[in-house]
Amino acid sequence: MLCAFTFVTTHMRAIDFSEFGTASVLQLADLPEPAVRPHDLLVRVRAAGVNRADVLHREGYYGRSDFGDSSLMGLEIAGEVVAMGSDVRQWRLGDRVMGIVGGGAYAEFARIDYRMAMAIPGGMDYIQAAAIPEVFVTAHEALVHLGRLVAGETVLIHAAASGVGSAAVQLAKACGARVFATAKGAKLDRVRELGADVGIDYTATDFADAIQEATGGDGVDVIIDFIGAPYFERNLASLDFGGRLVQVGLLGGSETPVLDLKRLLYRHLHIFGTVMKSRSQAEKQAMTKRFRDTWLDHFANGELHPVVDSVFPLAQAAAAHERMESNESVGKIVLTP
Repeated sequence: MLCAFTFVTTHMRAIDFSEFGTASVLQLADLPEPAVRPHDLLVRVRAAGVNRADVLHREGYYGRSDFGDSSLMGLEIAGEVVAMGSDVRQWRLGDRVMGIVGGGAYAEFARIDYRMAMAIPGGMDYIQAAAIPEVFVTAHEALVHLGRLVAGETVLIHAAASGVGSAAVQLAKACGARVFATAKGAKLDRVRELGADVGIDYTATDFADAIQEATGGDGVDVIIDFIGAPYFERNLASLDFGGRLVQVGLLGGSETPVLDLKRLLYRHLHIFGTVMKSRSQAEKQAMTKRFRDTWLDHFANGELHPVVDSVFPLAQAAAAHERMESNESVGKIVLTP
């Protein structure tokens, strides 16, 4: 077993910021490389995914917390292993890996718990690999683990052109479900290409009315929602008996009117909330394993594929954030150190 001291260097380029604010606060800096702990892989980052949580981090939503691996920004990486801790199993120097990190992805080097790392499928480049971990693990957790979606059921996926949304559409289709998806009208063709059976332009149509009409008033079995308060009542009205609402985000706010519990009771509805950042390390490892064991081979055979919207150099992280905040992207935005 090769240990951390086999790789010696001291500094790296990384994105940092001295105050919370707009994308312009993001600056390229020369910072110390992360020290390798016994369970860590040190990865030379070839590509890093940009996530909505990164914008919240920049704006001060999480404060200056260390998320487990770094206080720097960034939650997912793809690259090659250049060093490892004494407790690492199964990995070797030079292995191509991708995975979710607890901060630190916006840098030339990042550390990742070896149990969170996944092998990059053969033939896939680093940019594509960086577009997989956060969105597909989250989508699997919402759809399959919590939503219990199975073949023959119906699912409504909101924000279907987003990173997690585009992953969820693919997974739902691979599960054998009938997929309803909301997105801006200009993005609906792309969403249908990913596997959506019915696209709903939420800017022109009330999705609850569309679901009632398309299902003969029955509703769908599962809803994956990132919006929150503005959609909550209509989501419940769009669920069939025994339906499951999985709340993944709160982009539209968190405060809802008082819920009439009769609908919940008599229609046997289930409401779940999920967010990875507040999970324990053991739970994050379990989430990664569930996804890896179920779906990783599906990328190698082409059934699933990462959706990359755009690629920016690390030094242009501010432009990448502006692209995300424009809400014009489809799929993942990726940085390349």
